[in-house]
Amino acid sequence: MAKQKGSSRVEPQKLRSALLGGCFLLSMILLVVYTSYVVSFSNLSFWRSNRAAAPVPKAEAKIASTHQADARYQKEKLPSNPFCDFSNRRNDYCEMEGDIRIHGNSSSIFFVASSNMNATKLQESWKLKPHPRKGDARAMARVTEMSVKTLSTRDAPKCAVHSSVPAIVFSTGGYMGNFFHDFTDILITIFTTSQQFNGEVQFLISEMLPWWNEKYQKILKSLTNYEIIDFNQDQVVRCYPHVIVGLKFHKEMSIDPSKSPYGLTMVDFGRFIRKSFALERDTAIKLGPDQGKKPRILIIARKWTRRFANVDEIVRKVEEMGFEAVVAEAKFNLIEFAHIVNSCDVMLGVHGAGLTNLVFLPTNAVVIQVVPLGGLEGISWIDFGLATVSMKMHYMQYTISLDESTLTEQFARGDPVLSDQKEAYKKHGWDRMIDLYFAKQGVKLDMGRFSSTLLHALELLRQE
Repeated sequence: MAKQKGSSRVEPQKLRSALLGGCFLLSMILLVVYTSYVVSFSNLSFWRSNRAAAPVPKAEAKIASTHQADARYQKEKLPSNPFCDFSNRRNDYCEMEGDIRIHGNSSSIFFVASSNMNATKLQESWKLKPHPRKGDARAMARVTEMSVKTLSTRDAPKCAVHSSVPAIVFSTGGYMGNFFHDFTDILITIFTTSQQFNGEVQFLISEMLPWWNEKYQKILKSLTNYEIIDFNQDQVVRCYPHVIVGLKFHKEMSIDPSKSPYGLTMVDFGRFIRKSFALERDTAIKLGPDQGKKPRILIIARKWTRRFANVDEIVRKVEEMGFEAVVAEAKFNLIEFAHIVNSCDVMLGVHGAGLTNLVFLPTNAVVIQVVPLGGLEGISWIDFGLATVSMKMHYMQYTISLDESTLTEQFARGDPVLSDQKEAYKKHGWDRMIDLYFAKQGVKLDMGRFSSTLLHALELLRQE
């Protein structure tokens, strides 16, 4: 230290000059960097403010015709390399901002690179199927594979339709038509992905099903202010400033707030559903000593698989205990059924897609899931228990006894199908046993045994 200090005094004039020169050079560098940063941030802020503008009627101002010049369109965009994530076990996902051009009929999405982009980057491409059932070969066989490519301006196709709002590309292939999968795979994930845009986003749907869009029109119209594009049939090149390909999956029938924009939760989803369907009740009945009104219990009556074999007996018992019974099976007219569900305080059903209707229940309602034989306790909680609790409702899980399964009419009591389900899976194979436990089993509730569950449901409705 002493030596360095001494040498620093040898030529103070030179040191002073060097310091002044260095400070000047550093100031110039900071000025250039700061100026560049401010320009980029300003452009980004301008784009975000436009994106969050008040909803406008479909097919108006924000989607323009082919008469706009490609050069002008390109100038307004903020170049950004595509970001693709293939690490999630359930979904692949790409997101990009800048000049993005989509030709649905050829399953192609082009990111137009800036003129100074590295030549290696211009050769990049990715392939993905935008549906959150990755790893399920049967489901993904019904999903079109898409390519995301980086191109130069010279090689990019010309824009036929320009949009100043973002686009989300996803597929309604897979198991669409199954009520549970409609929600867990698509409706919840499109909610978490698109809600940040406040309707100022356009959907491009691969494997689009007109009847599916019609069934869920209340939800879709609450998420986008624009025409939904049939991706596979679309012949024109559509250009966007921001594109998301794929939907991020968190959990079955649930949302992880730490992974969703703005910390969205299943409570937010429930609120969104009630608003979309104009459902009257936000909160279930609160029972008290002077309460004259009876709580309504919805009994999900399935006609075929995992049905209640003694519905009439169940109705008599719940009415004896002070409930008003409503027996119904989900209908294609979702709006009508949503209002029926929302009018109830308790929902009772055997494990199956019908329990997905819990999304229409008011907060603080009670969901009773009846678990049939087959070692289904874990999957029952994952599919519906977690969702119920996440939506701030009460959850009860009732596992039937051997005598409450209709499989006792088909198998001897010593058969592993009844006495040792693990052994039955090993002996007969997964597919056969799932078919047996899910498709060929009915439930005959022992109302003496089940009464304590109903009493507890009443107690939950009395809680603060």
